Amino acid sequence: MSDKRYLGNIITPTPTEPSGPYQDGAAPGVWSLAEAFAYTKAGLWPTAGNAAPYAFNGMRSNPMRIFIPSLGNAVSWGSAYSTRQATMACSSSTRGLWAGGGDNVIQLVEFATSGSGADFGDLVYSKVTAGGGFGSATRGIFAGGQGDPRNSIQYVTIASAGNATDFGDLSTDDFSDGSGAFASTTRGVIAESTNANNNRIEYVTIASAGNSSSFGELTGVTDRRQFCGASNSTRGLFAGGWNGSSSHNIIDFVTIASAGNTTDFGNLTLARHSLAGSASTTRALFQGGSTGTIRNTIDYVEIASTGNAADFGDLASTSYELSGCSNSHGGLA
Repeated sequence: MSDKRYLGNIITPTPTEPSGPYQDGAAPGVWSLAEAFAYTKAGLWPTAGNAAPYAFNGMRSNPMRIFIPSLGNAVSWGSAYSTRQATMACSSSTRGLWAGGGDNVIQLVEFATSGSGADFGDLVYSKVTAGGGFGSATRGIFAGGQGDPRNSIQYVTIASAGNATDFGDLSTDDFSDGSGAFASTTRGVIAESTNANNNRIEYVTIASAGNSSSFGELTGVTDRRQFCGASNSTRGLFAGGWNGSSSHNIIDFVTIASAGNTTDFGNLTLARHSLAGSASTTRALFQGGSTGTIRNTIDYVEIASTGNAADFGDLASTSYELSGCSNSHGGLA
C-alpha cells in the first residue's frame, strides 16, 4: 500500500495487512473505516476475543501445537510436567489437562504460554491405559481406562486445580484400551469395541453427574480399540483403531444430539492406532499413531462434509499413544 493515505499527507504510516480474523493476528498501523470494513467482510479483520484455533497433543512426548486453519507441521511447545503414555485429555479454551497414563496424576498446560506443564491434582482412580477424555468449557471428564474400577467416570472443574471427583459409571469394563471420545456443549460420548458383538457407544450429560446411557453402536468394523475421537458441537468422528493384529483406517461419525449408530465418513491416509484427535469448529485432525511403525503423520478432514482424510503436515517427532485437545472443540462452542 502507498504511504500517502490521507489528505494533506498528515498521517502517512504503512499498515500491516491482516492475515486472519484472530485476535493474535493484529493489523498494526492506521486504517480508514472503509478499509477495516472491507477486510471484515473478507473475514480477515482481527477481532478481540476470537482466539486462533490450535490443537495440542502429548503426553508421551512433550506437548506439540498445531495451527488448525492452515496446513503445516506441528511445533514443539513447552514441556510435560511428567511424560506418560496413554493419557486422557480434555480442555477449555484456555487450558488443557492430561490425566493418568500409569498413575493418578492430572497435569495442566496453559495455552497462553509455552512453558512447562504443572500439577493439577489427582484422579480418584489411577489409570494405566487410556479410556476417553472429553469436556465442556467448565468441566473435564475422564471415563474408563485400565485401573480398578475400569468403568469409573471422574470429573474436574477445569478452571480450578484440584483432585477429581467421582461422576458415575460406564455400563461395563470394556472402555479400557484407548476409547474414542468427544463432546458437544452438553453431552459427552465414548466408544470402544472389544469383539463383533460388543461395539458400544455410550454418553453422559456433562453438567449432571450420573451413569452413562446407551447411545448406539460402532458399525463397519469389529474388535476396534486404541482409536481417537474429535468433534465440533454437532458432529463427532471416530478414527483409526486396532483389532489386536492389524490397524484400521476407518473414520465414522455420529450426530451428537441424536443417539444412533455410526455412519461411514471416509478413511485415514494410513491405517493406524494409538493416535490423537483434536478439532476446531470446522476441522478435525488425527495425529501420530502406529502402523507397526511409529508415525509423525497428521491427517485432517472437514467435519461438515464426508470424505477421505488428506495430509495436513507432520508432527515435530514420531509419536504414538498420544491424547489430543484444542482450544476450540465442540464442547466449547
